[in-house]
Amino acid sequence: MKKGILFDLDGTLWDSSREVAISWQEALEKREDVDKEITIEMIQSVMGKSMYEIADLLFGEYDLKVRRELLDYCCQEENEYIRLHGGRLLKGLEATLQRLKEQGYHLYIVSNCQVGYIEAFLEHHKLGDYFADFESFGATGKEKGYNIRLVAERNHLQQAVYVGDTQGDYLAATEAGLPFIHAKTGYGTVEAEVPYITELAELPKAVAKLLE
Repeated sequence: MKKGILFDLDGTLWDSSREVAISWQEALEKREDVDKEITIEMIQSVMGKSMYEIADLLFGEYDLKVRRELLDYCCQEENEYIRLHGGRLLKGLEATLQRLKEQGYHLYIVSNCQVGYIEAFLEHHKLGDYFADFESFGATGKEKGYNIRLVAERNHLQQAVYVGDTQGDYLAATEAGLPFIHAKTGYGTVEAEVPYITELAELPKAVAKLLE
C-alpha cells in the first residue's frame, strides 16, 4: 500500500518570514512609485494564505491591478533571495524526513506559494531527494484543497495525511478528504480536535497512528 505525507511549507517545515520580509522591502525600495514598509510581523500574519489574499492584505491601498503587479514583482525578488539565503529549518527537519522515508512513506509539499518558492527551498537546503512531488497555488491557480487532492491522485496514494499549521490547512485537508495533523510549530491555531505535534520529531509516531 502506497502511503503519503503531504506537507505545508511555511511554519511546518521552515520559517522564512525574516528572509521574505527583507526581500520584499529591498524590492519595494527599488521602486519610486511605492512607499511601503514590510515587516516580519506583516509577513507572518499572511503566511499560509493564498497569493491573491496576501496582495489584498498587504497592498490594500492600491487598486487591484497594482496589487497583483506588486505581488508578482515582490515574489520574483523573493524567490531569488530565498534561493541564495534560504530560511530557518525547523528543528529536526532532515532527521525526521529521513526517518519517514526509511519507514516507507512518500513525501510531498503542497503550498499556497508562487512558482519557484518551493524550488528555492529545496535547492538552497538540498532537500530535493526527500520529496517525490510538490504543487503550489502559483502553478495551478487553485486553492490548497484542490492541490492536495491533485498531488494525492497523480501519485496514486492509497493512504495519505496532510500536515500543516493553520486553520486554513485543516480546512484544505478536509476538503481534499485527507486526515490532518496540526503542526503546532508554526503560525496558526486549529479550531478542531485533531492530532497534533509540538516538534517534528513527534511526526513519525503521529502518522503511524493515522495510517495503520
